[in-house]
Amino acid sequence: MNNAAAPIAALVGVGKSFGAVTAVERFDLEMFPGEIVALVGDNGAGKSTLIKTIAGIHRPSSGHIELRNKKVILRGPKDARDAGIEVVYQDLALAADQSVYMNLFLGRELTKKPWGWLDRKEMARQTQTLIDDLDVRIPSVSVPVSSLSGGQRQAIAICRATHWASSIVLLDEPTAALGVAETKKVEELVGRLKSRGAALLLVSHNMDQVFRIADRVAVLRRGKQVGIRQVAETTRNELVSMITGLSDV
Repeated sequence: MNNAAAPIAALVGVGKSFGAVTAVERFDLEMFPGEIVALVGDNGAGKSTLIKTIAGIHRPSSGHIELRNKKVILRGPKDARDAGIEVVYQDLALAADQSVYMNLFLGRELTKKPWGWLDRKEMARQTQTLIDDLDVRIPSVSVPVSSLSGGQRQAIAICRATHWASSIVLLDEPTAALGVAETKKVEELVGRLKSRGAALLLVSHNMDQVFRIADRVAVLRRGKQVGIRQVAETTRNELVSMITGLSDV
């Protein structure tokens, strides 16, 4: 991460309430190119709400989001995607019966003029290029996603986000359902995205993973931002105390 660089994105006093219930009270964060920020907290801390707010699913109740120093209003997920924000959810949102390349272009299919036929050859070519660049190992971009392992499916979901993201990639527990070997491969893939200059926000309950791949960690507790730490300058005990509230005692 280069702190001298301008932030790709910033959350400025972002809060979200549902009626009388405050899910996120206030959250401030700048995200820089080539950086992984981990977002941690217990269940119900507000992590998913915050991710969905950045992804355009929820409108902020307070504060705002900036992309490249310009305030943006996200009226829905399409606005977020158009702004270059991509999300990899736990359920992956992949079409299992479709090919890898069709999943990469799901909802944004390339077509040929003048008849509007699907340009399958070009979609497959672009997908293969990305798969090669990110060193993702799959049998073929033409195989159905249903034939892939859990780790390979996760890699495809991350590749899709990478292909379309120009601002932020949001990763919501990307290895929660994976074994040790597949987790390692996905973490290596996330590291390659970082080296390409992506800004990544990673939601994870896995503290070992946070210390392996994140640069900074932001802690939420009961909807409140407790603090942000450089991973190299904190400890597991400090983060656990922040998450549980023991640091306030």
